[in-house]
Amino acid sequence: MDIKRLHFMECNLAGRQYYDADEVWEDIKVGTMLELERETGNLYDPNAVMVCLSKRTGREHVERYKLGYIPAAKNEAIAQLLDMGWNDVLECRISKFTPDAPHYEQQVRLTVWIKRNKNTRRPNE
Repeated sequence: MDIKRLHFMECNLAGRQYYDADEVWEDIKVGTMLELERETGNLYDPNAVMVCLSKRTGREHVERYKLGYIPAAKNEAIAQLLDMGWNDVLECRISKFTPDAPHYEQQVRLTVWIKRNKNTRRPNE
């Protein structure tokens, strides 16, 4: 069996009400690919990991929207991977979207995957 990715973690998007999510609300749906980026200068969380959405706004122009963060209680391992340069091994997607949830932090659920390293030999090769 050729596994392309492994489940790493799930969490709700933290702080979504403070950032750009409302600007791209119509683009948020289950399966939407998101980007993870370290925010090393964050005064409140030394392991802060931003969650962003890139949206093409023209033929060659892409705008980036900060949606929120991986929650502080779950971000340490991801922060360490990003700090070590493993950005392209992580894949983050929206796994649940509940726009009418009673609290902002219950509206967007994320799943983070570890993708197969294309340079790694598979067993039995």
